[in-house]
Amino acid sequence: MKTLLYKNTKISYTDSGQGNTIVLLHGFLENKKMWKDYITLFAEKNRVITIDLLGHGESESLGYVHSMEDNANVVQEVLQHLKIEKATILGHSMGGYVGLAFAELFPKNIQKLVLLNSTSKADSHEKKINRNRAIKAVKQNYVNFVSLAIGNLFSENNRTRLTDEIEKAKEQALKTPLQGIVASLEGMKIRKDRESLLHKNLFPVLLILGKKDPVLNYEENIAQIENTNVKLVSFEDGHMSQIENKEELETILLDFFE
Repeated sequence: MKTLLYKNTKISYTDSGQGNTIVLLHGFLENKKMWKDYITLFAEKNRVITIDLLGHGESESLGYVHSMEDNANVVQEVLQHLKIEKATILGHSMGGYVGLAFAELFPKNIQKLVLLNSTSKADSHEKKINRNRAIKAVKQNYVNFVSLAIGNLFSENNRTRLTDEIEKAKEQALKTPLQGIVASLEGMKIRKDRESLLHKNLFPVLLILGKKDPVLNYEENIAQIENTNVKLVSFEDGHMSQIENKEELETILLDFFE
């Protein structure tokens, strides 16, 4: 594990392997440890960077709102520190929102983008109301909120099959400080709609969705890539493709990185 300071805030990251750079960005309530198996695989032929986003894992909180732009600046800070000019970014869920913000802010520095169980769309009015509810809920009962939030990300038929993996994910999620959770919910709530980026064809984009994703509506998310060159991969499961569809996902990603 390595660290650097961004605006006097400690940022934690890892750096493995050699070759083209791949940056792996975790989602809300996750951290860089989720990529452990993927680092081993991808680092055989690539340089792999994982970063704990603001208020997650071993990175500190920056304030009361962690915008997607703040997180994108953190990613750029790590890349500049490592003298990396171009990278492929893979973002899971909130990590995808950060990847899109990065692509908008630093278009010359992005090679390819993978949106894993993520979307370019801004929060709907209803989603924003739900984020406010979530902020209230986590302040009232932190442990209960985190446990429910993680369990609800898996498709129903996988909740018994993947009990161990779900417990591990909850264990990591419970390491996320309250401030990090609230600041991220605030940041996701105000994020911009970046669908236009998918239509500009500035770099290859791969969108990976779960048909039974309890968080992202599958049909709505297919609509965002109509008349684009975005490559779509669909799984029959939930929001956690990196766990629910691990082996297939590894093959698909290696192919895309080539």
